[in-house]
Amino acid sequence: MSFRRGVVRQSKFRHVFAQAWKAEHCIDDVRVSRVTWDTGLCAVNPKFIAVIIESSGGGAFLVVPISKSGRIDQACPTVCGHAGPVLDIQWSPHDDNIIASASEDCTVKVWQIPDGGLTSPMTEPIVNLEGHSKRVGVLAWHPTAFNILLTAGCDNVICVWNVGTGELVYQLGDSHPDLIYSVGWNKDGSAVCTVCKDKALRVIDPRRGTVLKMKEKVHDGTRPMRAVFLSDGKILTTGFSRMSERQMALWDPNDLSEPMAVQEMDTSNGVLLPFYDPDTNMVYLCGKGDCTIRYFEVTDESPYVHFLSLYSSKEPQRGAGFLSKRGVDVNKCEIARFYKLHERKVEPISMTVPRKSDLFQGDLYPDTAGSEPALLAEEWIAGQDAPPLLVSLSGGYAAPPSKHRDPLRSKPKLVSQDPWAGPPGNAAAPTSGSAAKEAEDEARAPVAARETDGNRERPKREDELLNELLAEMKALRAVVLAQSQRIELLERQLARIEDEDV
Repeated sequence: MSFRRGVVRQSKFRHVFAQAWKAEHCIDDVRVSRVTWDTGLCAVNPKFIAVIIESSGGGAFLVVPISKSGRIDQACPTVCGHAGPVLDIQWSPHDDNIIASASEDCTVKVWQIPDGGLTSPMTEPIVNLEGHSKRVGVLAWHPTAFNILLTAGCDNVICVWNVGTGELVYQLGDSHPDLIYSVGWNKDGSAVCTVCKDKALRVIDPRRGTVLKMKEKVHDGTRPMRAVFLSDGKILTTGFSRMSERQMALWDPNDLSEPMAVQEMDTSNGVLLPFYDPDTNMVYLCGKGDCTIRYFEVTDESPYVHFLSLYSSKEPQRGAGFLSKRGVDVNKCEIARFYKLHERKVEPISMTVPRKSDLFQGDLYPDTAGSEPALLAEEWIAGQDAPPLLVSLSGGYAAPPSKHRDPLRSKPKLVSQDPWAGPPGNAAAPTSGSAAKEAEDEARAPVAARETDGNRERPKREDELLNELLAEMKALRAVVLAQSQRIELLERQLARIEDEDV
């Protein structure tokens, strides 16, 4: 009698090993917030850990260097400028010192954390964004454009901001009839996917304010859902079935009639928070109140979603933060790191792929998104899209110096003088002042290395003047493009009004 061996799927992530760090490397005495909003309550980047904490008389979050361990003193300074509880925090992907916070006080604030952490309580943000009429619970930085931030509130409105100028550039108030649960950008930031209390999945072009795709009843359950774009354009959602079973589903935006794959989990009440790693195409699911972290690999072949393993512990998690790939330890084959929130503790958990060799494992670490933005805010507003700029993790990652990495600053709002410019929230145009300002900053850069010979100095000045003129022309071209988009939008609105009159 002969037996045919089953074919085992090949994957280098089938044996991902998850391990919590030792107690002495944890952060203790952190009064994690008890707010009922379903977010991770934690944000991590290669420099800092930020955790939303309990506070009296407003909202606050703690920011400490990522190397911090041990007990947190009760007198430790916090970011405490909100008048209501903080609901969400997100680090800028292009500046590790910039963090945004959303609160029940209907505002979004942007803060600049000094290197080394806080030495005194921080109450004054560098930018204050006011445009929502109800509490704000969702934040999402643009993945490739500098200083573009998306916010969603309980007023069922999505706002897109140019943080560098503090301007509201787009406002989507008609797309969602009910509470927005989550918003996620696609790889190049040309579209977002959203899930709402009406159980529908929407793919939206935020610059035109149009719904490109829509699927009703992605999950039949009434509890909150989540959605994230994958790097190949597919969408992964988590939610609940009609029988309150937790589910994960994979969708192809080109055909939303049926899911590509559905995974049933269990009947727990905790909302599943998906964390996606585009480099490994792995998805980690952290349920609030769970003691486990499940991880899956998404492939191009059926059944598309493959369960790998799970990390289990004795204590449930109040929330979790996911470290960007730039911060992992490549020397230990660490492919992901979580910061699990207990009631009064932050516990790091490393995901590693055991390898015998001490050499850099290039197959585990393809080039990843770096901190350098691919576009300026004005370029994205003008209609440009670009994929992330990638960097190698060989030998670890160090952020390069960048002219974009200077502190956020107030820039001239030249567009507001334009008689065609409409109220905030419509298809607003970019400011030409920002590009000119950057060209001017470059022209004033230190000239220690510049040659002092008079004949050679003159061409350099002419080059600087030419660069300024080119930057100004580029910004003006962006203004014209954005205003043409605005005119097109107004014409469509006028035609719709006239059709309703008829």
